[in-house]
Amino acid sequence: METSVIWRCARAAVIELDDGGYFTTEDTWQVFVNDEAAGETNRVETYVDGLKPGCRNVVRFVCGERELTVGVATPSESFTIDVRDCGAKGDGEHDDTINIQAAIMACPERGRVLVPAGNYRIKSLFLKSGINIELAEGAQLLARHDRAALAYLPQTLHGNKGEGYNGSGLAPMGRWEGEGFSTYCSTFTGMGVHDVNIYGRGAIDGQTDFAEDNWWNKDFKNIYRPEEGREIARPRMIFLSECENIGLAGFTVRNSPAWNIHPILSEHIDALCLSIEGPKNSHNTDGFDPESCGFVRVLGCHFSVGDDCIAIKSGKLGIEPELRPAMHDMLVAHCYMHDGHGAVVLGSEAAGGIKDLSVSKCLFERTDRGLRVKTRRGRGKDAVNEGITFEHIRMDEVLTPFVVNSFYFCDKDGKTDYVQNREALPVDERTPGFGVTTFRDIEATNCHAAAAYITGLPESKVTRLQFEDVHVTFSPDAEPAVPAMACGVDAMVRQGIIAQNVKVLDLHNVVVEGQDGDEMQLENVDEVVRS
Repeated sequence: METSVIWRCARAAVIELDDGGYFTTEDTWQVFVNDEAAGETNRVETYVDGLKPGCRNVVRFVCGERELTVGVATPSESFTIDVRDCGAKGDGEHDDTINIQAAIMACPERGRVLVPAGNYRIKSLFLKSGINIELAEGAQLLARHDRAALAYLPQTLHGNKGEGYNGSGLAPMGRWEGEGFSTYCSTFTGMGVHDVNIYGRGAIDGQTDFAEDNWWNKDFKNIYRPEEGREIARPRMIFLSECENIGLAGFTVRNSPAWNIHPILSEHIDALCLSIEGPKNSHNTDGFDPESCGFVRVLGCHFSVGDDCIAIKSGKLGIEPELRPAMHDMLVAHCYMHDGHGAVVLGSEAAGGIKDLSVSKCLFERTDRGLRVKTRRGRGKDAVNEGITFEHIRMDEVLTPFVVNSFYFCDKDGKTDYVQNREALPVDERTPGFGVTTFRDIEATNCHAAAAYITGLPESKVTRLQFEDVHVTFSPDAEPAVPAMACGVDAMVRQGIIAQNVKVLDLHNVVVEGQDGDEMQLENVDEVVRS
């Protein structure tokens, strides 16, 4: 067993107990913090609180006669301000927005805003640099969904050049699916803040449902405000723009109006030991969607949502290049994902490309797709994925474990002939490319539709897919399902590896069992390497 401190703030930490497990450890461990009993854990990434600020804390894990000791040196804490001391009631009726915001704005640097147990009805909260926000066990932030009461952000602002403004000239504000778009403020919004931690055992609840006046109703994808002549996109639970050094640890996020957590143009973002929840039929409720960010870690999180669990993005071709740099340096490990559309997804809004992504030691169950790459014509020549590795993953009841789809039919033009034409079109600045992608040590049991569905563009083939030590089996009760969201793709059942428009398909120790028909169905594949 290897132990290490992954993250810490003044009063909490995440400690990794690596016994080779994926999401859980083989044994259950009793936890002691400074010799006080602190519950038990069977999680590889374990959230621990009750630490003392500004000193070395001793955390012990005990299982029978075995004991592990970890020292956690915490940073100091200047002050604590309780939101109830600013007038918050936590009774589920009073609107506590201004009271909690007052606590945030008044909190000194390196201080803690404490949200004790209670039900806090709120609209939108804005973060401030240099503070910690603790959502104590039993604390719930209950988001209001009455749109007339909510503020919203405009889309990208352009600087007033020649009028005394010397900045970059661009201020990213609202964002919707890779474009600048007026957007309702999120439950937590961070604009250009740094060194902030939100942590605890409490919850943020979007209180979204399918009622006529609520966000998941099919008529409310974007809200039209006739008095202003504009559309306004649904809020997230947490939205971060141009932020740095942000830690999110321990708490639950549920029933979001749209994407749960959405950082853009931010660096050093940690999502640790979070539980992100939403009904399987909820609309656009992606779990964690980093966009054009760098140095991102998602460790020990549990996802059960109505869309993709993790979707990694880098904007659309139509926005300014400065606002869609490559997404880079991201680690996903020891996560459990179930009942979403896709477990880990790349794209489709990835005009800046995705570079250096590692997904390791994760469990996927009952997602429509497991590892999913989405792109399409119109994403642009920089939309290239490079340094992508998926390894040590276990899937069960995933309909199609591997999907590479170059004809994804998103957006208003997604079903046009330009996007969906299966003939080779001229290569231009709108044509996306592909780098090498590696799938290693992956077991997928009880699949339904196909072992893999891979389709590149005929004018821009998938460069190289490397499958190493991959084993796929099918459910005895498999039912037909559509493997990829593209025009002309029909439901199928128990099909093997389907690959079209690929330069090199590298298969080392790949076994597909129980399929109906051929193990491989290939079209316009230049080279297949089998060993």
